[in-house]
Amino acid sequence: MVCDKILGKIGETNKEIDTVSIEWFERDKKILKKTTKNGEEIGIRPDRPLNEGDILYEDENKVIAVEIAESDLIKITVSDIVEMGKLCFEIGNRHLSLSIKPDCVKIPFDEPTFEYLKKLGFKAEKVKERFTDYKECKGHSHSHTHHHHEH
Repeated sequence: MVCDKILGKIGETNKEIDTVSIEWFERDKKILKKTTKNGEEIGIRPDRPLNEGDILYEDENKVIAVEIAESDLIKITVSDIVEMGKLCFEIGNRHLSLSIKPDCVKIPFDEPTFEYLKKLGFKAEKVKERFTDYKECKGHSHSHTHHHHEH
């Protein structure tokens, strides 16, 4: 089966609910081949990025909906706006996608970043959660060329 439209959001229903789990970084892929929790193979060609609870298929008996899989994240708790600014500067320099809340920031886990943030004195912990409601960092190139001017 190929699902090429998002039909709505899952809500209250008496139908059987089957889910297809995707990783947070797969939500804007153009083509995915997945197996649902109940073992049905499906192809997904979404018309927009996928989100938790999106309905990919529905008939009179069942619904297939998207579930964002839990993944390893770094949760950094901050105490004030100055600490938040310093943290976001460090994360921005690494071009990482992030989720910002008033008291914490969450980013995808990687050991070097985790250790680096702890070394800088941030309160970082490894957690396993769904990574939703994040801002994706689109990488860009840097130029370190120096222009010398004669006066």
